[in-house]
Amino acid sequence: MSGRTINSAILLLVIGNALAIGSDVFIKLLEPGAPIFQFAFLRCLFTLAFLMPLLGQLNRQHLFSGLGIHTLRAHIHLAGILCMVVALSHLPLATANALFYGAPILVMVLSALVFRERLTPLSVVAVFSGFAGIIVILRPVEFNWAAIAALGSALALALNAVMVRTLPRQQSTVHKLFLNYLLILPAAAALAYWEGADWNAGMLVSAAGSALLILGYNITVLLAYRQVDANQVTSAEYTGLIWAVGIGWIWFGEVPDLWFAVGSAMIVVPLVMLGLRSRQRSHRVLQVQAVNG
Repeated sequence: MSGRTINSAILLLVIGNALAIGSDVFIKLLEPGAPIFQFAFLRCLFTLAFLMPLLGQLNRQHLFSGLGIHTLRAHIHLAGILCMVVALSHLPLATANALFYGAPILVMVLSALVFRERLTPLSVVAVFSGFAGIIVILRPVEFNWAAIAALGSALALALNAVMVRTLPRQQSTVHKLFLNYLLILPAAAALAYWEGADWNAGMLVSAAGSALLILGYNITVLLAYRQVDANQVTSAEYTGLIWAVGIGWIWFGEVPDLWFAVGSAMIVVPLVMLGLRSRQRSHRVLQVQAVNG
C-alpha cells in the first residue's frame, strides 16, 4: 500500500480515518471529569516522542524558519485538541465527528476571505448546506457547550489548514509536525500544572494510544496524497463518519437518529460532489493535454 495508485491511496485513507476514530475512542473512554489539560500535554509529549525516529527529515538549514506562524498554528492546534476532548467527552462519537466535518466548509470560507479564492456555485451550495446540516444535527434544544466545543475544534482544524500555505516550503511534513508539537509543549505543560490534577497510569495509556493512532492517520494521509492528486481520492476521507457511526453504535450503544442522518448528508454529500467534480475536471485537463501533446 504505497499510495501510488488511486485504489491503494483510497485504501490508505480508509485505514487512516479508522485510525483517527480509534484515537477519538481513547479520548471518549477517559473517566468522567478527567483532567483535559493533563491529557493534552501528555498526548503532545507522546506524539513528539513518536516523531523522534524521523528527525533525519528535518531541514537543519531552515530549522526554525517561519517560527512566528508555526507558534500561532501550534497554539490554535492546542485549543483545537482541548475543544475536541470536551466534545468527545459529552457528545456521541458520530455526532462529534459530523460536526468536525464542518472544517472543510470553514476552509472554503476562510480561503475566500483571506486568499480571495473564488467560490464556485457548488462550493456555495456546500457552504450553506453544511451549515444547515450542522443546525439540523444540533437542533436548538441540544445546542450546548459540548456542541460549541466541537465547532471550535472544527474552526481550529480549518485555521490550521489555511495557514499551511504560509509555512516555509523548504520544510517537510515531518518537520512541520515536529515544530508544531514542540511549540505546543510549554503552554500545554503550564496548563497541566495550573490544573493541578494527580498523575495516573490510565491517563498515560489513553494519551499514548490517542497520539499513536492520530500520528498513524497523518502518515497514511501523507502516503496517500504524495503520489496521487488530492481531488482524486479526497472523498475517501468521509469514510471516517461511517467508522464513527459503526463504532459508536456497537461499542457505546449510540444509535444515530433521523436528524443525524439528514444533517450528516447535508454536510458530507456536497463535499463529496465537490471532490468528484474536481476529479472530473482533472481528467478533462489530462485528456486535452494528451490530445495536444
